[in-house]
Amino acid sequence: MGKVVINLEYCKGCELCTTACAKKLLKLGKQFNKSGYYFVEYCDEKGECTGCTLCAEMCPDVAIEVWK
Repeated sequence: MGKVVINLEYCKGCELCTTACAKKLLKLGKQFNKSGYYFVEYCDEKGECTGCTLCAEMCPDVAIEVWK
């Protein structure tokens, strides 16, 4: 089981991580960060994250950490 931590201030809302997540646990949020970008939110209420790190590997802004 894994856990995703997103640095909201680094995220620019490109959504590359949302397409990389096989479980579709990431989605674009409705709030802005300090830079004015919508940021991605991690939604895993059932604990489905496998900790594969594909989301973190796809992130061009290094805004995602994955913990196993």
